[in-house]
Amino acid sequence: MNVEILAVGTELLLGQIVNTNASEIASRLADHGLTHRYQGVVGDNPERMEVAIRQAIERADALIITGGIGPTLDDVTREVVASVAGVPLEFDTSYSESMRRRWEALGRDFPESNLRQAYRPAGSDVIANPKGSAPGFRLEVDGCWVMALPGVPVEMLGMLEDDVIPFLVDRSGIDRGVVRSRILRSWGLSEAAVGELLEDLFTDSRNPTVAFLASAGVIKVRLTARASSVASASDMIAPIEDEVRRRLGEHIFGADDDTIERIVHAALAARGWTIGSAESATGGLIAARLSSEPGSSATFRGAIVAYAPDLKSSLLDVDPDVIDRHGIVSEETALAMAHGARGTLAVDVAVAVTGSAGPEPLEVAVGTMCIAVVTPLGERARTLRMPGDRERVRAYAATAALQHVRLAIQTS
Repeated sequence: MNVEILAVGTELLLGQIVNTNASEIASRLADHGLTHRYQGVVGDNPERMEVAIRQAIERADALIITGGIGPTLDDVTREVVASVAGVPLEFDTSYSESMRRRWEALGRDFPESNLRQAYRPAGSDVIANPKGSAPGFRLEVDGCWVMALPGVPVEMLGMLEDDVIPFLVDRSGIDRGVVRSRILRSWGLSEAAVGELLEDLFTDSRNPTVAFLASAGVIKVRLTARASSVASASDMIAPIEDEVRRRLGEHIFGADDDTIERIVHAALAARGWTIGSAESATGGLIAARLSSEPGSSATFRGAIVAYAPDLKSSLLDVDPDVIDRHGIVSEETALAMAHGARGTLAVDVAVAVTGSAGPEPLEVAVGTMCIAVVTPLGERARTLRMPGDRERVRAYAATAALQHVRLAIQTS
C-alpha cells in the first residue's frame, strides 16, 4: 500500500512550527512495511489544499492529512475534503453533545465555535480522539483512503497508532513484509569520521542499509532491514550492529530511544551514586536536562549556577587564586567548581562547565568550553571547541558535559 502524508498549516510554511508529525508518521509507516513516497505541506488556503489533495489521491492508496480540523475559521480541512469527494458536510449531534458534557465536567463554559468540530464529510467514519476535542475522520475518495488527523502531535500520534496504522495494515495484504530500523547513537566523532569508519558497510550493504544522521552533536547510525517479519529483520540487522559497535567502541552510548540523560541516570543508579552540576556558561542547561527524566530525583540532587567570579568562590568554594592564576575559562577552574559542587550539594558525582559562549570572547576564543567531572574514584577535565552561535555552543556544551559524565562513571 502506497501512503502519502500532507501537513496543513501556514505556520509550517513560515517555519514557525517544525513538522515533527511527518517524521513520526513516516517512521511508523516504515515499521509496518507500508510504502511511502511523498510528503507535502500546504498552507490554510482552500484552493491550494484542494489541488494538493487531488494530486495525492491520484498517486496514493491512502492519504494522511494532519491539521486543519480544529474549531477556528482557518481550519478548513473538513470542507476541502468534502468538496474533493463531492459530498456535503454532516453535523454529528451525538458528538456535539459529548463535547458539551466534557466541558461541563471540567466546570468550564463551552465555546460555541467548538461545534465546527462536530461536522465531517458525509459518509466518513470518525477516528476517535481521546486526548482532544477534534475528532479525525476517514473517507474513501476515488479509491484512495483519505484520513484527517489533528495537527497537535500528542493527539495525532495516539490516533495514528490506535486507528490509522492498524487500518492501513489490515488493508495492505499479508505479503507486505516489514521494515525494521535500529538507531545507534554515538558521540565524540564527527559525521565525516563516522562515515569513514563505516564506509564499506554503507557502500556494500543493500539489505540491511546503513545511513548517517547528525543532530546536536550526536551522530546516529541507522540500520534498516526489510524482511517477512520483525524477528527476521532484527536477525538481519544484528551482525551489522555488532560490527558498528566494534568499530565505534565507547563512542556508542545508546540505541533507538535512549537519551544521554537516561543513560547517565541508569549508570548512576547502578552504582548508587547521586549527581549535581555547577554551571557558568551553560546557565543551568545541564541541570534542566538531568531533571527532565521521570524519576530523576533518585539520582539528581541539584545545581548551582554561578556566573560571577565571586559567586564561584562564595557558593562553590573556588579559591580566588585559582581564577587569578588560570582564568575563569580554564580546566583548573572547572575542576575547582566541580569539587565545590560535590561538597556543597552533597553528591557523589559533580559536573562543572565554564566557558566563552559568545558573542563576545571571554578570556579565550568564543566556543571554548571547559568541562570537569569529579567522581568518588577520580576526576577529569577537558577543553573543547564548540561551533556555532551562543545558543548552539551552550547546547553542545551541555551535551558534551553529560557525555563526559557517562564516560567518567562507566570507566571508573
